[in-house]
Amino acid sequence: MSFVDKFVAEILALQVSLYHSRARLQARTDGEALHDLRIAVRRIRSLLRPMRAMCGVSVLNNAAAEVGRLTTPTRDLEVMIQELENKGLSAQAQLRKARLAAHYSKILKSSALKSLFVQLDEWPPAFRSVEARGGLKNAQPLIEKALKKQIDRLHFAVDDTGFDRHELRIVVKQTRYLTEAFPKLSPLSPKATSSLKALQSALGSWHDHYQWCQKVLIESDLRPLEKAWRGCAETALEKAEAQLIDLAKLLPKTSGKKSWSK
Repeated sequence: MSFVDKFVAEILALQVSLYHSRARLQARTDGEALHDLRIAVRRIRSLLRPMRAMCGVSVLNNAAAEVGRLTTPTRDLEVMIQELENKGLSAQAQLRKARLAAHYSKILKSSALKSLFVQLDEWPPAFRSVEARGGLKNAQPLIEKALKKQIDRLHFAVDDTGFDRHELRIVVKQTRYLTEAFPKLSPLSPKATSSLKALQSALGSWHDHYQWCQKVLIESDLRPLEKAWRGCAETALEKAEAQLIDLAKLLPKTSGKKSWSK
């Protein structure tokens, strides 16, 4: 199977996963349906990212990005509810659970989700048309170039002690997901990839607790957890800083163009 064949097959497999996740969300079979839908969307975007400027690819990438943006507040609400339940604040959790049904319905009826499925149906023949015209001959080198550029961005963020930690979390996520999309092409070693995952986990925990502390300012029923959340945020950030030192030692050399560019 050629590189392009494998690429198309991966997108199609993720399309099937999206259909499955949507069906689960419609039937309310479990609490992980939306999460799994978002994972499939994220993986599609990671696969498309190196080629998102190509005709046909950009439209699908934009459709996936829109679904990602649309579903983020609902996923954040799910995580918040789980946190409240874990802390024994059932009244606060139940209050927020009441909102979920409306959130789910909004997502399922959205033009963004419908558009994504339409674009997924239309994308394969359009992509194959580009291939037939010779437009995908440099697909693999293009992906390798994108990976190197992403590593350069990560280097820049890691080496700058004053780099915004919220932005760092995004760079780390993008690097990890791009590496997972093309593991055989990524210059990251297995140890570096593992360290990157650990850093993302620590930064994710810090970000969640930081965001919850911000919500306390406008949602007064969360105040009983404010002190604990601030402590957890500080601990998670300290852990992230330690992970950052470990990752810096494992990163491959830059391409010589270590700069901040998106």
